[in-house]
Order: sequence, then C-alpha cells, then structure tokens
Amino acid sequence: MKERVLITGASGFVGFHLISEAIKNNLEVFAAVRKSSKTDHLKVFDIKYTYPDFINVQALKAEILENKYDYIIHAAGVTRARSQHEYNHINAAYTSNLAQAVVDSGVALKKFVLISSLAAIGPLNSLNGIINEATSPNPVTAYGRSKLLGEENLKSFSSLNYTILRPTGVYGPRDKDIFILFKQISKGIEPYIGNIEQKLSLIYVTDLATAAVKALYAGNKKAYILSDGNYYSRYEIGNISKEVLGRKTIKIHLPVIFVKLIANIAEKFSSLSNKAAVLNIEKLNELMAINWYCDIEPAKTDLGFNPLHNLRSGVTETLKWYKANNWL
Repeated sequence: MKERVLITGASGFVGFHLISEAIKNNLEVFAAVRKSSKTDHLKVFDIKYTYPDFINVQALKAEILENKYDYIIHAAGVTRARSQHEYNHINAAYTSNLAQAVVDSGVALKKFVLISSLAAIGPLNSLNGIINEATSPNPVTAYGRSKLLGEENLKSFSSLNYTILRPTGVYGPRDKDIFILFKQISKGIEPYIGNIEQKLSLIYVTDLATAAVKALYAGNKKAYILSDGNYYSRYEIGNISKEVLGRKTIKIHLPVIFVKLIANIAEKFSSLSNKAAVLNIEKLNELMAINWYCDIEPAKTDLGFNPLHNLRSGVTETLKWYKANNWL
C-alpha cells in the first residue's frame, strides 16, 4: 500500500511540480484545492482531490482522520495581499491551523514539510557575505514577515516532526511572475529598476519539488535554504533569455523615483478596488535588494539535495515550455 501525502496549494505553479515529483516517488497524492480552483492542468495525474477549510481546525481534523495521511507538504499561501493582516491570515494562521489539526487528530504523521521562503530571512545589505543558517531574520516585506510567522507557528508544535524549506526566487514552467520579464524580453524590451549591482539567487521549480519530497524523509525539525547554489548579476536572466529566444533588446533602466511613484499609485488603486497590487513600495525592497546569495550546503548534506539546473539550463527549459504552450 502506497504512503499518502497531502499537498496543499496543489493547483498552483509550485503545487503542480510537487504532485509530479511525489507521484514519481510512488506516493499516493491528495491534492488540496479550493472548489473554485482551476484544475484542468492536473488531469494528467492520478490523484485524489480534497477541499480543506483552513480556517476550521475541527474540519481539518476530520479530514486528517478520514484520510490518515503519512505526510503533508504545505505549499498553500499568497504572494500578493492587501495588508499584513491578510498575509498573516493565509500564510501563517493556515499553517498553525493545519498543524493544530494534525496534533488534535492523533494521526501519526511522519513529516510536515512547510514551503516557506528566503523572504522570511530577507536580503543582505552588502555585496559581501552570504545568507546562511546563522543569518538573523530581517524580512523586508509583509510577505516575508508572514512567512517567518508561519515558520514560528509551526515550530511551536513540539510534538510535530517538521522540515521548513526556504527557497529563493522560484521559476520554471507555469510560473506567471518571472514570466512577465520573459514576455517583455520577447518583445525586445529589457526593463530594470535603477542601475545598481546585485547578487541574485534562483531555483528551478523541479529542483524545489525534489527537495520537498526528500525532506519528507530527512532534516527533522530544521529549516533549510534552497537555491541552485550560485549567484547571478541582475543582467544574466536577460542575457540568457535573449540567446535562447534569438532576440535583441533595448535595455531600459527605469528611475527608482519613477517606479516608486507607480508603486504608490498601484497601492492606492488596490485599496479602492479591493484587489492586491502586483507592485507596491515594499515589493521594491525585495526587487532592489543588494544581496540574495545564499548557502545551501546544509540542505545538500542533510537532505541529499543536489540541484540539477543552473540558471542557463533552467531558463532554457522554461522558455521552451512557454513557447511550446503558446505563452510566448
């Protein structure tokens, strides 16, 4: 009989790849989605669907008792919200409620893997240095603070075996965020904010999915930083993309003061329309951060994590997928 894993956020970009990797590892997958979620892209998988109510601990407990999961990979969350409260409600309270339901159920869960973010630690303010396990968390956005709170909530359940994963910027097939940059480059425009030197880190989505499944079996009660192990200048994504797409571009360095003005307008519009803004002043803190270079040696040692993709191979595969699926 196969072991069972509940994957939350299953209909999302990362969720799709988590399902694929779990199935490759002979796990029976229960995909937690909203009833309003689009799931047509998941029809390629032999999975069961479940519709948990993350604000109702008793309902979550009943769900866990019914299906008796061996593992949970909690990837549900938001990257855009209208307030710190909204971020905390979804990224932190949902985590706490799910963990509480596991404990209350008495089910002998083998591992609770939380997909957090490097944003929970935050960037360094100098090009010198590297983000590692000893770096004191100093998130620069409401999103990062909510992710850190979610981690702290999970750690408070001393009887629960968990692993926390802190991936840096995730990209790959089905991503809609970094895709915005790829789309601009395909049109011959290469936009940047300001003109500063940066150290950026990234991880290809299938490498994250591999790490998440490995974490089901190792790295007990620890948090691990994940990237492809390298750092990149702000221009390297653009340079690789231009080569793969065969495009020439015009580089545009937008003045910081202009982008801040746009972000302010977006925030005001967001408050009026009751929709989360794609760009806000805090998001600029992440986009313009000096140093996101991070140490993944603990994940390599403890989880057996060995990323298969660097930026060149990952971007190449991603752009092939976008073109094959008519995104570009």
